[in-house]
Amino acid sequence: MIIHKEGRTLLFVLLIILVAINGAVYYFAPESTMTQNFLIFASVLFYTVILQFFRSPIFVIEKDHKYVLAPADGKVVVIEETEETEYLKSRRKQISIFMSPINVHVNRMPVGGTISYFKYHPGKYLVAWHPKSSTENERTTVVTKMKNGTEILFRQIAGALARRIKWYVKEGDTLEQGQEFGFIKFGSRVDIFLPLNAVVKVKIGDITKGGRTVIAEIN
Repeated sequence: MIIHKEGRTLLFVLLIILVAINGAVYYFAPESTMTQNFLIFASVLFYTVILQFFRSPIFVIEKDHKYVLAPADGKVVVIEETEETEYLKSRRKQISIFMSPINVHVNRMPVGGTISYFKYHPGKYLVAWHPKSSTENERTTVVTKMKNGTEILFRQIAGALARRIKWYVKEGDTLEQGQEFGFIKFGSRVDIFLPLNAVVKVKIGDITKGGRTVIAEIN
């Protein structure tokens, strides 16, 4: 387990601020032991919460071109057939994974291949489980073309708290299955659009692990 690069500067600055606040209370109110103890407890608790948010687990990714891996840690909230209108412009099976603030927020490639399309969309900040969040919220759209020619589309979607989407890909890049492609800060959602013949391996309410949980099989 390591600290993700997106959180290192924030955590360093936050540590300095919390130490300064606690030091000031100790200096100006040396006799207020109860206040000092409460502030120390609150500071440690707050820092631990932020620290765990930026954790990035290290593990071996078992690659298999037949399988689609979960792009994120979270909970499956949508499994449905829908029309993808931005790029694929066809009927697809959609799987959506909601990422709460306590989940690991690293986003990983569900399949390996070449990035054939990428676009960033500014937008609203509806709660991530809102039906319109997929098309109206701030989001990115990434399409990966696999070696067999199949294209898989997935979106990073900002939520009410998540107002910082980070991505590390561009059109023409080639990435491996499970490789990190982005990060979303403080709660979010990832949608993935699969061919209609894909066999879904999860159900509503299932908990996923990014880069580890098989969410579908492509025939």
